[in-house]
Amino acid sequence: MKDTLAFVMAGGQGERLRPLTDVRAKPAVPFGGIFRIIDFTLSNCVNSGLRRVYVLTQYKSFSLSNHLKTGWNMFSSRLGHFIDEVPAQQQLGNSWYKGTADAIRQNAGFIESKEPRLVLILSGDHVYKMDYRLLRAFHDEKRAGLTVACARLPAEEARENFGVMEVDGEGRIVGFEEKPKEPKTIPGTTDCLASMGIYLFETGCLQGALANDHLDFGKDVIPMLLRQGTPVFAYDFTQRNAIAEWEFLKHEGVRRKELLPKGSDSDYWRDVGTLEQYWLANLDLVQPKPRFNVYGEHFPLFSAPVHFPPAKFVHEVPGRTGAAINSIIADGVIVSGSTVRDSVLGCGVYVHSWALIERSVLLGGSLRGKSLTETSIGRHCRVRNAIIDKNVRLSENTSIGYDRIEDERRGLKTVPITGSDDYIVVVPKNLSL
Repeated sequence: MKDTLAFVMAGGQGERLRPLTDVRAKPAVPFGGIFRIIDFTLSNCVNSGLRRVYVLTQYKSFSLSNHLKTGWNMFSSRLGHFIDEVPAQQQLGNSWYKGTADAIRQNAGFIESKEPRLVLILSGDHVYKMDYRLLRAFHDEKRAGLTVACARLPAEEARENFGVMEVDGEGRIVGFEEKPKEPKTIPGTTDCLASMGIYLFETGCLQGALANDHLDFGKDVIPMLLRQGTPVFAYDFTQRNAIAEWEFLKHEGVRRKELLPKGSDSDYWRDVGTLEQYWLANLDLVQPKPRFNVYGEHFPLFSAPVHFPPAKFVHEVPGRTGAAINSIIADGVIVSGSTVRDSVLGCGVYVHSWALIERSVLLGGSLRGKSLTETSIGRHCRVRNAIIDKNVRLSENTSIGYDRIEDERRGLKTVPITGSDDYIVVVPKNLSL
């Protein structure tokens, strides 16, 4: 991957994730207890041997910038390796980034100075594991000008949410629709090939595409290249990544049936751009056999270090035992005579006696120097189906997630759970109830 330059798009506002994105960019939203969403894309880069990565930031980037400084300064500039943040600078004219293609156009000088053969463009707001070397091998095999990584998604999920590809028997894209109302399915299935927002370009092909005033790769650039007859291919991540995972397991001497690709997380990809998808993706982590696994060293995940003391569970008396079941509990959490079930608790949460937390995601507290601002869940509180941002304090006997009318009366945002009469409630940062 020495001849490949990567750009991570990390400037998105994340309107559908509000209020979590009222105070930070979408890629900086905490996830899974100790991570930020962008950590998964950057971990993929590291695990794929990519050593030249630009992170393009724009919207409310302070939290993201600080995270990159403290957690991703692992490369040696003397060897020409870097993960560098590039804030929006209005390099061309007086406008900020107007789309994915425009963001790359405004930073085309980096492509000219580094002279890569390939340019890999990535989204910083998806949760998945992917070895980009497999994508590159497919791209070279097909002699493509552009290869688009795609995931197989149900047509209902892809509808009006993703760009959808139509391909021939060789994987060449012969049709493309951006967020169609009636997406075309893969023959014989009810699934679509949906764009993952991952584009591997031959540099010359990319530079030619940027010579126009197109703003977005999905809406503008891909249709233009198809009209021009450029060889554009779809990399079927769902199938090819699972095959590669199985080849690795066989190489390691693994023969157990439960480690076949269908049982691994090699085909897992989730766009966490909505509150429901974000909540579901967090809960995917806490099952005994998780749909997405953050453990293990085969494909390690990296993040900024945390400096909290270890988690603690206290009291062992009837009716007042600190316990967490099917949950992820980060450092700095105290579960004091309370119960946490099917939940993710980030660093710096204090759950007081007789409280109950179920199917919820708590982002944690803040540790700045010697000062700790914790999220505190008071005695006898009940919390279910909730996303609670940092530094929230719930007073005794507060119930969240049980009465939608009452939650909305408090000014909290609620969203329905698909296929259910239930709902998710979101508590914004720094709120006290």
